[in-house]
Amino acid sequence: MKILKINPVHINYNFIKQAARVLGRGSLVVFPTETVYGVGADVFNEQAVAKIFSVKQRPTDNPLIIHIAHLSDLKKLARNISPQTRLLAKHFWPGPLTLILPKKLEVSQAVTGKNDTVAVRMPDHPVALALIKALKSPIAAPSANLSGKPSATDIVHALSDFGDKIDVYLDAGPAKIGLESTVLDLTVDPPEILRPGGITKEVLQNFLGHVIDHKHYPKNKARSPGMKYRHYAPNARLVLVTGNQQAMVKKSRALIRRFKKDGKKVGVIASKETAAHYHEADYVAVLSTRRNLKMAAHKLFRALRKFDDEHMDIIIAETFPERGIGKAIMNRLQKASIN
Repeated sequence: MKILKINPVHINYNFIKQAARVLGRGSLVVFPTETVYGVGADVFNEQAVAKIFSVKQRPTDNPLIIHIAHLSDLKKLARNISPQTRLLAKHFWPGPLTLILPKKLEVSQAVTGKNDTVAVRMPDHPVALALIKALKSPIAAPSANLSGKPSATDIVHALSDFGDKIDVYLDAGPAKIGLESTVLDLTVDPPEILRPGGITKEVLQNFLGHVIDHKHYPKNKARSPGMKYRHYAPNARLVLVTGNQQAMVKKSRALIRRFKKDGKKVGVIASKETAAHYHEADYVAVLSTRRNLKMAAHKLFRALRKFDDEHMDIIIAETFPERGIGKAIMNRLQKASIN
């Protein structure tokens, strides 16, 4: 196992070549993107792709996102590439937008969860792009964490989940965004957001007109990661508290007292406006002000992992406004709260 610290501004291309050789021989590499860290394999090496599912303990019907570095790579993965696809790729790639497209036969169903669609994005991180270019092949890469757990936003998280099961870790510091990409299905009309993320519905509608949100868990196939199974969950039970600010504080304090009476260690996810009210809790994770949702998104997974480090039994989480990236924050909290 190697941990290679790499500066994204002044990239050490010897490290990139080392990591690309590891991928080329069918092993796995953990690498940074602007959203979260990923654990990657050469998309056209089925044995290597199978290792991703093994180390993550991931259900095989949960599809992987494929990362590319050139628009021309789309032709290797997707068929019937529409003008709509090209428009979105031109404006949002590199960036935190994953597109669901009709897949080519060359893409294994092991990658796509037995779907006839493929999930593709171009990451906005110089290290990720350099690695894909050095490999000269797209990289299949879900988030670098055990299946169902909070995603890894820095290398420490990935190391704690995988240890020496991964050959090379590329450490470029904390992920900039901290939540996974938006996933947009372009195989349906109107286009459907399967997972909210850094590119919001409002922004997409400016380009496409009508865009809808996916509302229900699929009973059979999942077209995107984050749909079918419990995701983003810490070890502790997570309880969401709703209402206006005053009501959330009142409910949360009552829950803290109740759980503490039962001998539980209680943590709270709070905003800066309310954190001082929770002095009875064992640990309080302050994400941001309620207006700074980008910061809240950036800190969310780090906070959830901290609760595991502190061995909390219960996490009481305030809810955040579902506007812009707030919709992605609430999507992650709601998934984490499913028992």
